[in-house]
Amino acid sequence: MTSSGPARTAARRTRSALVAALVVLGVTLAAGVVVHRAVTSLTVSAYDEAEGAVPEGVTVFDDGIPAVAGLDADLLRALRRAAAEAAGDGVEFVVNSGRRSPAYQERLRREAVARYGSEREAARWVASPDTSLHVSGDAVDMGAAAAGWLSAHGAAYGLCQIYRNEPWHYELRPEAAGRGCPRMYADPTRDPRLRR
Repeated sequence: MTSSGPARTAARRTRSALVAALVVLGVTLAAGVVVHRAVTSLTVSAYDEAEGAVPEGVTVFDDGIPAVAGLDADLLRALRRAAAEAAGDGVEFVVNSGRRSPAYQERLRREAVARYGSEREAARWVASPDTSLHVSGDAVDMGAAAAGWLSAHGAAYGLCQIYRNEPWHYELRPEAAGRGCPRMYADPTRDPRLRR
């Protein structure tokens, strides 16, 4: 289950306020278990974000988020150009996933195996760390509104949906601006770039 954008933002503000208050008051871990748990959960959250987890409501303009900042520079420029145009249509380019560390990608892969029951079925949704285009920063998963806008207008910016089963997954194909996006693969298992 995921939190709503406002709830997630409020939780992040609450955690930030807690840390600031603890620093101002000079509270140490010896002050109690509650403080220890709060600081520990903040560390885990910051670690996950550093590894590639994306808090809700992050856009392509959020340079402070490693999953966005770690995207290929050309991909990020194309996304920002498209986002500026989409804003005129009332569409915000929310990022659900961007650049991921190999460790985070492996964790997502293991979770997919558990969820789908086999390596083969999981591979339809999550690539291994050594083949994932998220690990290299060459792929981004967009929120529903942005993905919808990109499905109609993305080719003009070289932004293409690559997998038929993942309407949120976009990659940069600069030649698409003149020729249109390439034919989609059914899913990542059909993509020859991911076979090693």
